[in-house]
Amino acid sequence: MNKLIIEPSPHIRSKNTTDKIMMRVLIALAPALAMSVYIFGIRALYLSIVCMGSCIIFESLFRRFVRKDFSIDPSPAVTGLLLAFCLPVTLPYYIAIIGCFVAIVVVKQLFGGLGQNFANPAVVARIVLMLSFTSQMTYWVSPFWYRDDVDTITSATPLAVEAGEQLPGLWDLLMGFHSGSFGETSIIALLIGFVFLLMTRVIRVVTPVAFVGTVALGAFIAGENVGLHVLSGGLILGAVYMATDYSTTPVSMSGKFVFGVGCGIITLAIRFFSDMPEGVSYAILIMNILTYYIDKITFPRPFGMVREPSVFFRKKKEEETKDV
Repeated sequence: MNKLIIEPSPHIRSKNTTDKIMMRVLIALAPALAMSVYIFGIRALYLSIVCMGSCIIFESLFRRFVRKDFSIDPSPAVTGLLLAFCLPVTLPYYIAIIGCFVAIVVVKQLFGGLGQNFANPAVVARIVLMLSFTSQMTYWVSPFWYRDDVDTITSATPLAVEAGEQLPGLWDLLMGFHSGSFGETSIIALLIGFVFLLMTRVIRVVTPVAFVGTVALGAFIAGENVGLHVLSGGLILGAVYMATDYSTTPVSMSGKFVFGVGCGIITLAIRFFSDMPEGVSYAILIMNILTYYIDKITFPRPFGMVREPSVFFRKKKEEETKDV
């Protein structure tokens, strides 16, 4: 006799399991990883492996420590690879491991594990490392630095180039032949993964388009270089692979649009009015915190349900009833 299984709604089943979705994200990130190894050397691969392995180990140890079941799944590997993509290729391994601890243990597991975290673990870990190890996190090397005889050749990222200095051309921006975090430079590789995620229906196009479109429109209105703001920094990486996280972004299409526009506005505000050249990570974190409220406003009302009045109007109506 089959057991009666009672579960909360919704009861619609899908063949897209969490493991399949995470594996597709890893596949989508593969072209960017290959380009980063070509541009910044084999150390980009080593740093990625260290981050992925550390995240898997930290998740396994924590779940064993709290006596929870642990089955190897690709989610910590995705977190580790995304975090690695946000790091300079010369970053010491121990700093990257600290970031993995923050991402998996502090941001993910302490809040209940997969699907329960309030913010994207890789985003928070990058911010923590940026605030704690600023000099190491802003030490950028030139493309193909590993081919030269000198130890390192440093250069500014495109967004940090000062007036009078030569900016990289459109081809260099698209291919990734400029300084920056090794996983965010090659726009072509990131867009190949973006198309793959759309074709496999892992993500929706709403948030990335709203995010990038807001930055492009804002840069145009401000008279800035639109191509520079869109094709450099962590905008494409953040918009496609971090701002589309299931558990930390709104559910409805209108909510996803609001989320993307909010990320774009905050990114522009940080780029224009702060000393930091980049603001994608901070923008995503702030909007992650606001996701609950965006869902409350934009989530579609079920047919036949009357939306409850606010506490203020409910109390006012009770007082009027008493007076009568």
